[in-house]
Amino acid sequence: MLFFENYTITNVLVFILVLVMLLFINEITRRSKTLSIIFYIAVPILFTIFIWTNIDSSDTTSGNWFAWVKTYSALAGVIGFMALRYSKRLQKNKLMLLFPALILSINIMEAVFRDFEVFSKAGVIENGLLLQGGPWNIINGIAGILSVITLTGWVGIKVANNKSKDMVWADQLWFWVVAYGIWNMSYVYNCIPDRAFYAGVALVGVSTFAAFVGTKGVWLQHRAQTLALWAMFTLTFPNYANTEYFSIVSTHLDAPKLFLSILAIIANVGVLIYEIKTIKRTKRNPLKEELYVDTLAYKEILKANNL
Repeated sequence: MLFFENYTITNVLVFILVLVMLLFINEITRRSKTLSIIFYIAVPILFTIFIWTNIDSSDTTSGNWFAWVKTYSALAGVIGFMALRYSKRLQKNKLMLLFPALILSINIMEAVFRDFEVFSKAGVIENGLLLQGGPWNIINGIAGILSVITLTGWVGIKVANNKSKDMVWADQLWFWVVAYGIWNMSYVYNCIPDRAFYAGVALVGVSTFAAFVGTKGVWLQHRAQTLALWAMFTLTFPNYANTEYFSIVSTHLDAPKLFLSILAIIANVGVLIYEIKTIKRTKRNPLKEELYVDTLAYKEILKANNL
């Protein structure tokens, strides 16, 4: 295969199990405030004290600064979103409405920094991973920056009028989500290649599926929760990729790296062009108001969440 290799019946079944478990836990926690507190606050605190700091992960990706930063930034996002979802006072606070865009931007820029960092690592084994830096890192890093620039409409973030009280970002439409997904897939393929099938294909797939097939307009909430769950799993079991159950790995070819990075920048440039055209046509300010309110996709999101 061009992108990945080492498919077996065992690890394919485990991959499917990972998808199902992420979707299941994401769903039960988004529907329950109590379960959210248990999974995203109580468990991380206990694991930080008793497990994560006592595990020797020096030869794994969990031994790198990025794994720890990603875990706690994802958890910070989930907890911040919970505060917004369950507090009517915070829902009226304009600064709090900036939080989702801010934490997402920080999350993306962490990855952009790492992409640029890996550019200079040619054939380097770091934390058990073979890193092959190249122009794809720079191209994809630029695509990530564009992904931040094209964030719009956070001032219109609302809480769904349903039992789940989902955080709805209606202006974050499908084309941005797709462009982000391609960029993120390219990032993990560049920077954590032998875990990209799980950290990339699985995580991007789960959050995108949940947003498109499940609850519309709630992609960021899905993304934060599934990312936090996976990050906690990798800190708890840092050697998981060394087992036969998680052995689908990158082919380490240059061609797929370059292909994904070029696709990522094309997609994100496309979103930027559409944003600029929409701004010119509507005269709306994306920093102060929602941009895509006239689109059918935007209206469908509001309807799906009783808003």
